Amino acid sequence: MMGPSTLSLVMVQHSSTSSSGGCTKRKQNVQLRNPFASVSMGEEKPFDFLRTLFEGVIAGGTAGVVVETALYPIDTIKTRLQAARGGEKLILKGLYSGLAGNLAGVLPASALFVGVYEPLKQKLLRMFPENLSAFAHLTAGAIGGIAASLIRVPTEVVKQRMQTGQFTSAAGAVRFIAAKEGFKGLYAGYGSFLLRDLPFDAIQFCIYEQIRIGYMAAARRNLNDPENAIIGAFAGALTGAITTPLDVIKTRLMVQGSANQYNGIVDCVQTIIKEEGPSALLKGVGPRVLWIGIGGSIFFGVLEGTKRFLAERRPTPSESQPEKVK
Repeated sequence: MMGPSTLSLVMVQHSSTSSSGGCTKRKQNVQLRNPFASVSMGEEKPFDFLRTLFEGVIAGGTAGVVVETALYPIDTIKTRLQAARGGEKLILKGLYSGLAGNLAGVLPASALFVGVYEPLKQKLLRMFPENLSAFAHLTAGAIGGIAASLIRVPTEVVKQRMQTGQFTSAAGAVRFIAAKEGFKGLYAGYGSFLLRDLPFDAIQFCIYEQIRIGYMAAARRNLNDPENAIIGAFAGALTGAITTPLDVIKTRLMVQGSANQYNGIVDCVQTIIKEEGPSALLKGVGPRVLWIGIGGSIFFGVLEGTKRFLAERRPTPSESQPEKVK
């Protein structure tokens, strides 16, 4: 999950009456302290790319590990429901199967996603006018997803093979897949993964960011953790429901192994509809919406909290750079 960062709206005090240039400039520079300032209604200041990247990596990795650990059993049930063919029964044992190996991939993948997303988002928001902020969020989310997919896909393949009982250890799964299916076996379903995750990441983050912008503008303040969590839950649940058919296709392609039951995405869709009916494309929608909704709440809540924690410990300009003697 990304799926899956914040857009901090900078509240700037504007003078309602004309004033001297010096006074107006001072008022424009008054702003709330924000972890990641991405929309500025006053005088823009250059952002520290390396610091933004570093804080994004730390915050993203932390949020990813917390949400994955908390909600892994729901994800396992969802995967088993989607992988079940015909009248196969759902097995409720070993719901944490594959967690350790999955965390080994979730940590760097989440860190990489947010690490790419945050500085790119800020760069795009400075390039485009405010009325195109949604485009900046969509683009940054998609590019962040592409970068993270290089780690996410092998992790997802191993995790889902373990969740469906094919392997008992992540190391054993990697060795077997590499030996029997080759390196490409670790990237099984890569196309379907991108088909699902790129729109998912872009849509979820865009919904979250846009709602947060509107809420902050109306409230004229930064949001607290419960408010961020509620917005994250709504964005996650809505996006999860929309992308469920893509998730079913991705799961079927990833767990088929060397059997090659499906010959690509189109054949997978046609076979599922022919053999199981169109409703099969919505298998696991309940657990998925529940999992991603709660996950979005936890992810964005932890993400915002971590970013705020890091921002509060930033050195101020006066601390980091001595004043120049004119």
